[in-house]
Amino acid sequence: MRPLAVLIGIVMGSAVSLSVGLALTWVVFLFLPDQEARLAPERGPLLQAVALFTVMAAISAASFIGELRSRPWRPMAHLALVATLGAAVWVYWPA
Repeated sequence: MRPLAVLIGIVMGSAVSLSVGLALTWVVFLFLPDQEARLAPERGPLLQAVALFTVMAAISAASFIGELRSRPWRPMAHLALVATLGAAVWVYWPA
């Protein structure tokens, strides 16, 4: 396996893990109606994180497939993955 494919696979696995974990956290929030007032400020950032990491997981999967199969569109998928990683760093870098 190529070194770039290994790195993209690591990013893909991490993004899938984060998106699934955050989505399951959102499901837990749904089962806590008595805590609605306390959890209300967390819903927006949680849904933003679920969306960001789900998009990152999908783009990294496309980039991974493009790299393994040497598709002609793989440079665009790699650039999209770098842009998504940049967006995640931008959103979550401590100020």
